[in-house]
Amino acid sequence: MELTEAPRGDRPFIESYGPGGFRIGGERWTGPVLILADRVVAWERGDAAVPDAEALAAAFAGEGVELLILGLGAGPAAVSGAVSAVPPAARAALREAGLAVEAMDTGAACRTYNLLAGEGRAVGAALIALPAR
Repeated sequence: MELTEAPRGDRPFIESYGPGGFRIGGERWTGPVLILADRVVAWERGDAAVPDAEALAAAFAGEGVELLILGLGAGPAAVSGAVSAVPPAARAALREAGLAVEAMDTGAACRTYNLLAGEGRAVGAALIALPAR
């Protein structure tokens, strides 16, 4: 899925997403990614169904990110999983690290991240790629 034209600036911008990965800042990424304030890194998340709150807090520590957009994949499981993807204890750990978190399907997460980053907000993203075909 192609997204709108990238805003100018030094923040990473998601140009497209699709099965297996993303195009961010002109570079192709395969698999899950973390979008920090000024760069993108591969997200080594393992096979856990629920993201590791401590690992996410550590990855975003000192990055100037206040809101973490969590993209959980596609389909009804991702949407229904958004409610339980970040259990209360994990939300508390992220909040203690200075991060609010919003979980949603990956497509919505990409669009939301781009909108907020374009507004200059202190936003980052943890995105699970859509299943490869």
